[in-house]
Amino acid sequence: MKNRKKIKISFSSALFGATLAALTLASLAGADTTVLNGAGATFPYPIYSKWFSEYRTVNAGVEINYQSIGSGGGIKQITARTVDFGASDGPMTAKQVFAVDGKILHIPMVLGGVVPVFNLPGIAELRLTGDVIADIFLGKITSWNDAAIQNANPGVKLPALAITVVHRSDGSGTSFCFTDYLSKVSKAWKKKVGSATAVNWPAGLGAKGNEGVTGLVKQTAGSIGYTELTYATQNSLSYASVQNKAGNFVKADVDSVSAAAAGAEMPKDFRVSITNAAGGNAYPISTFTWILVYESNTGGKGKILRDVLKWALTEGQPMARELGYSPLPEVVKAMVLKAVEKIG
Repeated sequence: MKNRKKIKISFSSALFGATLAALTLASLAGADTTVLNGAGATFPYPIYSKWFSEYRTVNAGVEINYQSIGSGGGIKQITARTVDFGASDGPMTAKQVFAVDGKILHIPMVLGGVVPVFNLPGIAELRLTGDVIADIFLGKITSWNDAAIQNANPGVKLPALAITVVHRSDGSGTSFCFTDYLSKVSKAWKKKVGSATAVNWPAGLGAKGNEGVTGLVKQTAGSIGYTELTYATQNSLSYASVQNKAGNFVKADVDSVSAAAAGAEMPKDFRVSITNAAGGNAYPISTFTWILVYESNTGGKGKILRDVLKWALTEGQPMARELGYSPLPEVVKAMVLKAVEKIG
């Protein structure tokens, strides 16, 4: 009997504690607060953090939590419906879309550039062609004073320093954009590696997230990696100008990324690649970044998601430029806002 009594008291105490914790959390969140959970791309994390924080001041009844876990993780979680929205810098493949139980929408939010970041003591400016970048990441070019790099940088004294390649270790939309570009400019890359959110890298060290690549390049002399432009600028990393389709060496910025989107033919589902775009001023490693959301949602969250996205696409767009992202072209924004109205 004593043992039974002890068990009963212990159970009641645990139940009381759990109930008290739940009530405390509910009190902190507010009885009328709706929590939206999202996960995915690290590429847009700075702008999403800004938007979701600012939106709380617009509508205190909505709290948005976003986990920066990589595009691959975002696609997996929205497919499994463990989050209210996902995020990716690479559009889902036809196979991935087919695997989803329900209709999922790709909502372009902003544009960004993926830049080759490098750590070469004493050198802040560098020019790279697509073939050279591909050969570096293929492991074919292994020294910074290689003739192929030197030819693109006349007058620059490049060191006889070994190249350390840094790439993403997780499923990544940034990797998709980067490898999609390399597949367009290098036959060797397309044949051996191809493009995807995760590939078998022929050379180099892996790091998780744009944050991980940024950190590893920053601490490794002689290294080269790729990150979203904002991560490079916020961490004071040097990044190379890249030769575009017109033959011009272009450095990524808000305007050159916007130029890459100028001639894009936007399909109805918004799944489009703008790497290696035409145009003299276009930065060649540019991409849209998408929020992934179900057209039909439960618990009234569809309307809330619709309101958040509409705000980000209108009031939130000017914040993009402040953080190094390019706002959507007006014609694209109008198309996207119509698509957002379908969310319910």
